[in-house]
Amino acid sequence: MTQSRRKFLSIIGGGVILAATAAGGYAVTRSPRTALAPWADAGREEEPRRRALSFALLAPNPHNRQPWRVDLSRPDEVVLYVDTTRLLPETDPYNRQITIGLGCFMELMRMAAAEQGYRVEIQPFPEGEDPAALDARPVARARFVADPGLARDPLFAHVMARRSVKEPYDTARAVSPDVLATLAAAATAGTRFGGSVEQADIASFRALTREALRIEFVTPRTFKESVDLFRIGHREVDANPDGIDLSGPMFETLSLLGLFTREAALDPSSSSFKGGLDSVYANVDTAMGHIWLVSAGNSRAEQIAAGADWLRVNLAATGIGLAMQPLSQALQEFPEMAELYTGIHRRLAPDGGTVQMFGRIGYGPSVAPSPRWPLEAKIVKA
Repeated sequence: MTQSRRKFLSIIGGGVILAATAAGGYAVTRSPRTALAPWADAGREEEPRRRALSFALLAPNPHNRQPWRVDLSRPDEVVLYVDTTRLLPETDPYNRQITIGLGCFMELMRMAAAEQGYRVEIQPFPEGEDPAALDARPVARARFVADPGLARDPLFAHVMARRSVKEPYDTARAVSPDVLATLAAAATAGTRFGGSVEQADIASFRALTREALRIEFVTPRTFKESVDLFRIGHREVDANPDGIDLSGPMFETLSLLGLFTREAALDPSSSSFKGGLDSVYANVDTAMGHIWLVSAGNSRAEQIAAGADWLRVNLAATGIGLAMQPLSQALQEFPEMAELYTGIHRRLAPDGGTVQMFGRIGYGPSVAPSPRWPLEAKIVKA
């Protein structure tokens, strides 16, 4: 159980946790089992494409939707599709963030293939693209070519330790400006990296992200999109290892006692709703710096590149012991967010372009990996 979740639960539970029965006690101490197996299984596949994909599915992606589907029916080729049932139509109406997640996936696949001596030649959107929405056409066609002299990417060494750390950071530990140069050097896929650890910027960006989160929470349809993806307790997480993981003894206990439900989470007058908002504020208010990625335009290819660079920056941060969390609510393209969207673009892309990613950095606790579907669940044709 993490610190911010402890705080959240102390609020929604009123500080009262009742003793469970013997059976209930057993239930609340269980952790997800199968949902974390893909982390242990990564790299165990023999066939080069499958081995690379076993790492790729560990990539960061919005709301942990894991929207990738792959066709392996042609030798030495991977055709990547988006699972259109895993989109986020309310907060990501043009599927921009989902496309960024697919870019993370492809970059990690490419890096993992290089570890085996394979170059991956990627053709994005070989049958065309729609800027308004992803559809049934391929997102990319990737060909694996043996290349024994291919250089390995040193960032790959941090794949298994990479996390999106959604916990409070250490506000007594400043982030050195030198760190930004290390992160910037990792962004080689085509976006422009930016960042600040200046106190004035930290304060204003904390306020910005607070307001963006508030808007997402108080807009019923956008918050419901998240609540619908809550996985409460280890049984739900193992049954559906995607979405928002709310497992651990305290969530298990509150769920068994009826103190935490999706219905309560959606009710603005409930302690669950207020506690949830307070818990996310507790995270953003401990940001010790902020980073962002800007592309010249907003094509699908540029969104894919932003995903590649976000993954690379996350791996570089991991390598130096720095925590990262995406906080891109102000970049979401639904009407209620329009004012903040315009403001953050004026500030971070004054000469034009699209701010593709925004997040906080700092020094945070060690956290468990996010649940994942196994590789077999993502293969549509073998």
